[in-house]
Amino acid sequence: MKTAIKSNPTKAIFVKQLKATIKTLESLIQFIIFPLLAWMMGFMMNQDAMVEGFYELDLGQDMIDMLSAQVVSSMPNMVTMQATIFIGMGIIPVVAGIISDDMERKSIRFLSMAGVKPGQYIRGIGGVVFLLSFFSSLAFTFIGGFFGMDTLIFMGAMMSGAVASIILGATIGMFCGNVQSASGLTMPFALVLGFGPLFAQFSDTIARIWHVSYTQQLNVIADYLDFGYSGTPLWESFAIIWANIAVLGVLFALVYKKKGIVG
Repeated sequence: MKTAIKSNPTKAIFVKQLKATIKTLESLIQFIIFPLLAWMMGFMMNQDAMVEGFYELDLGQDMIDMLSAQVVSSMPNMVTMQATIFIGMGIIPVVAGIISDDMERKSIRFLSMAGVKPGQYIRGIGGVVFLLSFFSSLAFTFIGGFFGMDTLIFMGAMMSGAVASIILGATIGMFCGNVQSASGLTMPFALVLGFGPLFAQFSDTIARIWHVSYTQQLNVIADYLDFGYSGTPLWESFAIIWANIAVLGVLFALVYKKKGIVG
């Protein structure tokens, strides 16, 4: 292991963590349950089916048009909303748990003394979570019925959000001495990031405040793909997400250099 770390730290950490994650059902279930919930909720709250139901009631075309517009404007797409919740709630606890476990076992200190840099460590650990998130995002893509350029935009947004959550989860994990404390500390962050965009759907004030959050921008991009419009240009949404990543990356590097040596 020492030789592997010196020759290729990122690859050695990635392989080690991949083997450990595959054996851990609690971690794997996070990447399965959210797409499954999206499929179930999308099936139960199918907007097209609701609109068809208005025709069966024979309400008249004007009334049908009015009710259909209300359904589309007021009810968020359950698939894309669940995808946003996955980025906020599903990834952060997994990464924080991995990092805090390394802290508890003193692995961080060993890696730091072996010369492993923050970027190499986070790429090794985060690469595993990124890979699993990729397959989960693909599932959301199929469930949401995206095609062509919409698929590329949605996947780009999802994976950008995954990077942000990976770095945030790693930073939180660095502050925790054990897995139990990591579970408690990640919960407030996961809840706020996961459900913040949902609350913003129904409050302009929350939407304005939460505009700088990467999960809110995921929701904005999803609105664009669902309805063909949003209040923010696509390039701006992606710029905000990557600005989040840059800030979180700097924060993680600072925490790693401090905690990695003395943790």
